[in-house]
Amino acid sequence: MTTEIFFSAVLIGIGATAFMDMVALSQKLIFSQQSLNYAMVGRWLGHVAQGQIVHRQITASDPVLAERLLGWSAHYLTGVVFALGFLAVVGRGWLEAPSVLPAIAFGTLTVLAPFLILQPGMGAGLAARLTPDPRAARLKSVFAHLSFGIGLWIAANCISISF
Repeated sequence: MTTEIFFSAVLIGIGATAFMDMVALSQKLIFSQQSLNYAMVGRWLGHVAQGQIVHRQITASDPVLAERLLGWSAHYLTGVVFALGFLAVVGRGWLEAPSVLPAIAFGTLTVLAPFLILQPGMGAGLAARLTPDPRAARLKSVFAHLSFGIGLWIAANCISISF
């Protein structure tokens, strides 16, 4: 992977994650829909570092130092890692002419991370099956990751215009 592709992935990952967050903020403001509390992601990661991977309910677990910062940093780092993975799959040609369909497909595929890792680890069960409304939780996750995919495409177009 070239330096150019790496830096493009960093910019695209940050941009796509920011777009995902803007969509979540819009949902909160318009529909009063609560989004993921990234402090709880930081709490989970803090406990993972101490060897505890699965919790009954992450909100009942002891807080960890700087959990909000840790959670938000992990959120954006994950976006960059996903963008790196995406560019490794689609290649340099996509960067030169970004198309929306591969980005949406990949973004939607990234929902497997919360379904299989984050939600079970935080006590929500596999694909949020232990939440009060699993179907709604799953749809929110799919929509969030769909917006990440759209963000990949938007961010790639923005950086291609600026170069």
